[in-house]
Amino acid sequence: MTMAGCHGMLSACASSLLMMMSTLLLHRALVKPAAAACSVNAIYSFGDSIADTGNLLREGPVGFFANIGSYPYGQTLRKKPTGRCSDGLLIVDYFAMALNLPLVSPYMDKAADFSRGVNFAVAGATALDRVSLLQSGVVMPPASVPLTSQLDWFKSYLNATCSSPEDCATKLANALFLVGEIGGNDYNYAFFQGMRSVDSVKSYVPQVINTVMDVTKELIELGATQIIVPGNFPIGCSPSYLTLFSSFGSADRDERGCLKSYNSFAEYHNEQLQAAIDGLRKVNTDINIIYADYYGAFMHLIDHASILGFDEGSLLQACCGAGGTYNFNINMMCGEPGTSTCTNPARHVSWDGIHLTQQAYRAIALALIMDGFAQPDDAVQEIWSC
Repeated sequence: MTMAGCHGMLSACASSLLMMMSTLLLHRALVKPAAAACSVNAIYSFGDSIADTGNLLREGPVGFFANIGSYPYGQTLRKKPTGRCSDGLLIVDYFAMALNLPLVSPYMDKAADFSRGVNFAVAGATALDRVSLLQSGVVMPPASVPLTSQLDWFKSYLNATCSSPEDCATKLANALFLVGEIGGNDYNYAFFQGMRSVDSVKSYVPQVINTVMDVTKELIELGATQIIVPGNFPIGCSPSYLTLFSSFGSADRDERGCLKSYNSFAEYHNEQLQAAIDGLRKVNTDINIIYADYYGAFMHLIDHASILGFDEGSLLQACCGAGGTYNFNINMMCGEPGTSTCTNPARHVSWDGIHLTQQAYRAIALALIMDGFAQPDDAVQEIWSC
């Protein structure tokens, strides 16, 4: 659009220019000269479906995740399923690209090259183990691998690749650890299985936080020096929650149309997590422990959707689904007969009503790397200095 063409259309031109600037910034962050040197030489990832690059696919997906091995999952990335719960790449993939590292292979891919990192995240994973969840009346799906089991996988990996604890410490000194997002499924299972109240689920948030911190502490003891611990997304904006709790009236929704009580719950989890991270920093002053604000980055995306290239009319609708107000049906998930996929996933935020599209994860990765949604800023700059 020329400047002459902008006359009388300042709003459209501003959006066009901001979109162009955003694209250029992301290109600079994710596409680096081959010679650029990064302080990070490997990524070790833990968590759930937000970060799983293929572990559950190899374990055998069930339940909510039964269809991730079927098209249209992966359609944008490789025209076939990759084990990612999206049409394409995830946040962890964009982190790897920004650090000039290969995409992080899943631990269950025994033929993979793990010299530059390993992904231990498993779709459906929880922070708490099966026994702890049962004590709270929550049933963990059969294939779920809790965070502590992922830590055990990591230890097995170290035992197979390190000659000594000192060798491990050297190996991990320049690695980036991504611990989460995790905990979301602890809450999802509780809310979805028994339609529990927010207050009742709040009661075991401290236990979830303690587990995440215990695993983070153990990673530090093993030699981790650069760690990112993400918070939870605003679940009240998820098509799954909006559909399952559709009886909530307008007074229960914010100006975006999201469910206020569930977003407040996610904020409560995030506040508790940040406080725990602050405490861990005080006793580990030589370790970079970064809080990644997935909640804020997501809301930034929603509030700047048009500028970022998303369709404002479908922000709370799944791209792939079986119809309805939010294009989500828990009994007919994306990939099943009777579901359909939107024409252009890049214009949608939600992929299947639970997970996001590649384009949404891309925008969130940019916000975390460059827009101040990961803190403290000096630690962030140190990681992304290449």
